[in-house]
Amino acid sequence: MAEPISVSAPISGTERTMSFETGKLAPLADGAVLGRIGDTILLATAVAARTVRAGIDFFPLTVDIEERTYAAGRIPGSFFRREGRATDQAILTARLIDRPLRPSFPSGFRNEVHVVVTVLGADQVNPHDVLAINAASAALMVSGIPFDGPIGAVRIAFDAHGQWIPHPSYQEGDASAFELVVAGRALGDDPDADVAIMMVEANGTEGSWDLYAQGAPRVTEEVLADGLEAAKRWIRESIVLQRRLVEEFVAQRGPIEQIAFESFSDYGTDVFERVAAIGTETLKAANATLGKAERSAALDEATASIVAALAPEFEGREPEIRAAVRALTKKIVRERIVNERIRIDGRGPSELRPISCEIDLFPTAHGSSLFQRGETQVLNVTTLAMPRMNQLLDTISPDETKRYMHHYNFPPYSTGETGAMRGPRRREIGHGLLAERALLPVVPSQEEFPYALRLVSDVLASNGSTSMASVCASTLSLMAAGVPIKAPVAGIAMGLVHEGDAYVTLTDILGAEDAFGDMDFKVAGTADAVTALQLDTKIDGLPAEVLAQALRQAKEARLKILQIMHDTIAAPRTEVAPSAPKIISMEIPIDKIGEVIGPKGKVINALQVETGAEISVDDNGVVGTVTIASKDAGAVAEAQRRISFILEPPTAEIGAVYAGKVVNITSFGAFVNLLPGRDGLLHISKLSPLAAGRRVERVEDVLTLGQPLEVRVDDIDPAGKVSLSLARPPEGSPSGDEAVADRPRSADQQAGVRSTPSGTPVVSFEEVFEAELVADLGDLGPGPVGVEGRSAGNGRRRTRQRRR
Repeated sequence: MAEPISVSAPISGTERTMSFETGKLAPLADGAVLGRIGDTILLATAVAARTVRAGIDFFPLTVDIEERTYAAGRIPGSFFRREGRATDQAILTARLIDRPLRPSFPSGFRNEVHVVVTVLGADQVNPHDVLAINAASAALMVSGIPFDGPIGAVRIAFDAHGQWIPHPSYQEGDASAFELVVAGRALGDDPDADVAIMMVEANGTEGSWDLYAQGAPRVTEEVLADGLEAAKRWIRESIVLQRRLVEEFVAQRGPIEQIAFESFSDYGTDVFERVAAIGTETLKAANATLGKAERSAALDEATASIVAALAPEFEGREPEIRAAVRALTKKIVRERIVNERIRIDGRGPSELRPISCEIDLFPTAHGSSLFQRGETQVLNVTTLAMPRMNQLLDTISPDETKRYMHHYNFPPYSTGETGAMRGPRRREIGHGLLAERALLPVVPSQEEFPYALRLVSDVLASNGSTSMASVCASTLSLMAAGVPIKAPVAGIAMGLVHEGDAYVTLTDILGAEDAFGDMDFKVAGTADAVTALQLDTKIDGLPAEVLAQALRQAKEARLKILQIMHDTIAAPRTEVAPSAPKIISMEIPIDKIGEVIGPKGKVINALQVETGAEISVDDNGVVGTVTIASKDAGAVAEAQRRISFILEPPTAEIGAVYAGKVVNITSFGAFVNLLPGRDGLLHISKLSPLAAGRRVERVEDVLTLGQPLEVRVDDIDPAGKVSLSLARPPEGSPSGDEAVADRPRSADQQAGVRSTPSGTPVVSFEEVFEAELVADLGDLGPGPVGVEGRSAGNGRRRTRQRRR
């Protein structure tokens, strides 16, 4: 087995070390690197096809994350006990890797590339996602695949003291107010060269607002800009380490053989020149058409006319003509924005499209809203449920449950197209998680609002930034549902067009502006803090002043949107909808959990049946939590009242009479519930009134579970145990004769065997016969004097006439 080539370096500002190793594992892959921080270890591999698939007109890059549960010392919780489809976290990590890598391949490169990251060790301290970006870049660097790298990445956390912590642990991230993942590449070979930011993924944490309330600095646009600059230091460190790995590899194994490839162009220069000559004015007129559908129709008509005019000249090159038309359209759009400051739909760079908001669309929904911005329309519905509906997470991270869930759907009809609908795709999962993270900092804690929350955003029409429209619709829906969010959140998508020395920032970009521009920049936040940010650039280097301007422009738009949302609903409703469950949560001592649940769940089940409320009990090892839910607020209040009595039972008074109910039967008596949480013992010796004064041998002969009884409190001992007696026999209770007759008989009794006071057994077949008659015909009355017998009715000796 070959000796590995390893490099490592400390992460400045921490006690951690990042290391890369290659040359030992996965030797048949073009590139394979083992990355490590702490005991989090992963293997990144990169493989490229040597030929191009026929007819392909794009760069087919695929990134997969394989989260092995053995990495965390676990067995998968699924039925088959093996890993299945990728988790949401794995999909998000794959997207984090794809976004900075994809623009780093040469233009015209069409060979299929597959990057696979397999997580081998997860120490529950160091996250693996940022390490995966660095290791994937390193694997490409030693693979010979054409790649303009290396790409470095870092996560930094903004702590309560206003400091940025590099590569934070899970625990440090949870304790911070904001987390920022940044990836970029160096603009030169110098170790101190500037870094071009290529990708940003950022969001507030669950505890952001609590930290702000305690005096921590808020994350504003200025703080974010400083964070992006600070991140460059650790991005450089990763880039330097990857270059060292390449140098060590070359020194020990020789030069890296570069993979030969053919560069493809969508169109020839001659085709583009002819398209520009005959189609520029036609395409300018088509692009000036307002309305997405109308503009698309005009562009289709212009494209068709240009193709028809040039097809005879460029026989067999129709795909090139169409590609040249698209390239010319992009050029026209960009020049108009830069030179005239006029966008596709006629707006200026900082103008918002018309916005409208509605709430309470469906009477059965717990909360609903419709948010529309221009031709983008998103419907959002909030559903509230018991905490037991929290999502269980079967992942390799420390998180085990998720309480706040946001799901995003993007059906093909939203763009006026047909298509297959086979579950959420990666893009839908990524957009849904972005909107989820944007709202997470303002969602109340479970202690404040004991509900599980699921929000669904259905995109009904799309022309730019449906993810940010989902953020706005989510806020409206939550407020309409009565969820006491900390503050309303709105989101906006920004764009950028860069030509020469000119940078034009665009507010509220259209779908076409996203495709034709140089930056996709989404920002979500409240009026005074940023809660989420996502940025992807296609240019090398984003000047700090350009980024600052984009952030300021985004805040101006966000404040305008927040005002429109405020006009629709100013604050969260004080009560949940009538259709929503009414839920309360109460903490109880952990040693009282058993009393609330009862033996085999008898107490909690009885409470649920009798009150109609749904009750669940949980604990965190220190304190118990009881959650009560019902659509009927009265049922919730009654269940809470009864549980309160269990926790602090009311005191019974000696001599008082109570209407109770038999809740347990034992060999020595019956336990009767007098008051909520307070039972007393009715000893078997005190049950003779139920058997006409006779001694009762089995409690079950005279009492049944659930039977109502009026009992008197005779005594309460120092331990609080209550001794009871019957106040009066219950109505309809059997007489003594009936009680004894109905009582199950022993085998000896059935055979007519009884004992004398001295213990001598006496056998009487007559008594057996008479007992059978009484069972069939009832009491036959007293017999004549002089005939011995035993009445089956009351057991006393009496005379009875023999019947023949």
